[in-house]
Amino acid sequence: MSSDRVDYIAPWWTYWLHNFPHINLRFQPIDKTFQPEDENYQQSLIFLGCVAAAGLGLNLLCLAIYLSCLCCCRKEEEEESKKPNSCCVTWSAVAAGLITCVAVGVGFYGNSETNDGVYQMTYSLYNANHTLGGVDSLVSGTMSNMRSGLHQHLARLDEIFATRGDYVQTLQFMQQMADNVIKQLLGLSDWEKAKVDLASIADQSATIEYYRWLTYLLLLILDLIICLLACLGLAKQSRWLLTTMMVFGVLTLVLSWTSLGADLATAVGTSDFCVSPDKYIMSKTKDVISADIVHYYLYCNQTLSNPFQQPLAIFQRSLTTMQIQIQGLLQFAVPLFPTAERDLLGIQHLLNSSEASLHQLTALLDCRGLNKDYLDAMVGVCYDGVEGVLYLCLFSILAACAFTVMLCAIPRAWRQIACREQDYDDMDEEDPFNPRARRLGSQNPDHTNMHSFCSYSSSMGSQTSLHPPAPAVSNAPMSEYMNHTALFGGNPRYENVPLIGRGSPPPSYSPTMRATYLSMTEEQRRHFGNDFQA
Repeated sequence: MSSDRVDYIAPWWTYWLHNFPHINLRFQPIDKTFQPEDENYQQSLIFLGCVAAAGLGLNLLCLAIYLSCLCCCRKEEEEESKKPNSCCVTWSAVAAGLITCVAVGVGFYGNSETNDGVYQMTYSLYNANHTLGGVDSLVSGTMSNMRSGLHQHLARLDEIFATRGDYVQTLQFMQQMADNVIKQLLGLSDWEKAKVDLASIADQSATIEYYRWLTYLLLLILDLIICLLACLGLAKQSRWLLTTMMVFGVLTLVLSWTSLGADLATAVGTSDFCVSPDKYIMSKTKDVISADIVHYYLYCNQTLSNPFQQPLAIFQRSLTTMQIQIQGLLQFAVPLFPTAERDLLGIQHLLNSSEASLHQLTALLDCRGLNKDYLDAMVGVCYDGVEGVLYLCLFSILAACAFTVMLCAIPRAWRQIACREQDYDDMDEEDPFNPRARRLGSQNPDHTNMHSFCSYSSSMGSQTSLHPPAPAVSNAPMSEYMNHTALFGGNPRYENVPLIGRGSPPPSYSPTMRATYLSMTEEQRRHFGNDFQA
């Protein structure tokens, strides 16, 4: 805004928001003028909230269709199909986390900007209210002095100067001047109602802004916590944590769309006011203050004359005339009537204080002070305030996108965790190389897996019939080792037992590799049998 301009200039984004379609609930276009008391205008703002609600419904519908397709489609069993899905889940989680961080940053900035704008507006309203209160206090104080203090002094002087007709006429002339001053002060506008209106608007705005700021602060923290816990659930592969975060993610998605609707309606309504605030202010103050006075303070142009210039000039001339009369009486009447000096000095002191009040009143009624408060309030609302609300709208959109991606990634991760647990359950529990069998063995020391070794070896035939007898090996060290193992660990470690002469498969968690190993072992057995028969 240029420094040589004293009028208000609305920012470009308020015109952009003002051009949004204004449609009531009957789908009829209405006037875009800011009319908060009009029912159709209220419906046009509610319609913007309904648009956000429709976006929420569409978003939830797409999520429901996606989850239905994910549940109906069967997952392939091949190992190659697992890697792309895992990569997709990982990148989806990374994208959701980054978008959430950006959204939270934008939200904090927008919340701070909106708070600064509303604070500047309330500060300007309180300052203008203080100015109007000062004007009302000066006017009422001056009128009280003229009616009561001056009247008492003149009444006593009238008794003292009863024998001098010329002095009595001077006192009557001063009473006429005092009545003229009171008449001019009564001609000034009654600022009491305007002062009360500004104070109530500032108080309500400050209260609403405090709760709005606190609500958005909690929403931003909630979004950040849910994102962090969802990433933690993906990293830890915790199904219950992912399920909980999915429920909270749906709740946050609803809150994001709700905040978007409220922010959009607030931004459009405030922009309608910011485009032409003077019309609305003049329409609201026409029953309190005259249009000329409101126009003078809203524009404060040098070409506009001060509507209070004539009353203040008459006030000044009346005070000057009364001071001249008092000076004459002090000079000529006091030597003849010494008792009149006290009342004359009292009137002089009263006129001096009234003149000081006149100078303060002239300064307060000047348009520059109130016009500065008006411009500061408009800048706070229409520049910082509306800009901050737009950033909050962007935050709501980004948060909705982030949690949509998160809600799409969590079911896939939950399904992958379930498939891994199912593959883990398909392992042979009697396989000594199965970690689960080891845990079961450690939990039950009386249970041993030696039976699986023997049964598997016996199914392949006698190993001594295929190979020359091996030299005798003492089992004392091995027995001693296994005894110590059973004593200190609860279960002997079969992976440390020599596997020569045993048909146990290698440690594998895949049933396919186990079947391949068994088929190769069967072919070797037939090969050695044919050689033996030959």
